[in-house]
Amino acid sequence: MKAVATLAGAVAIFALAGPAQAIEGGVDVGEHYTNVRVGMGTTSPGFALSGNWLRSDHDGNAESVGLGYNVAVGDLFLSPTVKVMSTNPTDSKDGYAVAVGGSAQYAVNRMFNVFGEYYYSPDAFSSHIDDYQEASAGVSFQPISLVDVRVGYKYMTMNGKDGRKDNVIADGPYVGAALHF
Repeated sequence: MKAVATLAGAVAIFALAGPAQAIEGGVDVGEHYTNVRVGMGTTSPGFALSGNWLRSDHDGNAESVGLGYNVAVGDLFLSPTVKVMSTNPTDSKDGYAVAVGGSAQYAVNRMFNVFGEYYYSPDAFSSHIDDYQEASAGVSFQPISLVDVRVGYKYMTMNGKDGRKDNVIADGPYVGAALHF
């Protein structure tokens, strides 16, 4: 129910945001995980709505909807974001988490960017897990404005609660691609 209310609030804020936003969709593939991501307004200053589904071959999955505000400072692009997610660890109960964090992207030149992101949810903002952490960093190559190819490293963990095992959803390098409309 909380996820539905948060999503409704995000859509309402987006409706107030004004002009049409660019849409993005992509897939990142690591050795033992897959991350499918979508976004609206993630590449321009102002409000941004994002979503992803990350699945591990061994430790469960997590789905999220995020609302952020993008700020461009020269060649640096900052995006503080709040994410609401459904957590489905293999060795614990399904639950939810509200994570706070953000991302930064630096344009090295017209085609290459360096990026990083970090999100954290403590026990107080999650259910059935002790805490949630997600970090990612890498380099992206955009030969044309519609296509983006990325390589990076992703780490995502849901630490177990009440003696349950920790679930590392992602821990390793990945290759990804995205389309921008």
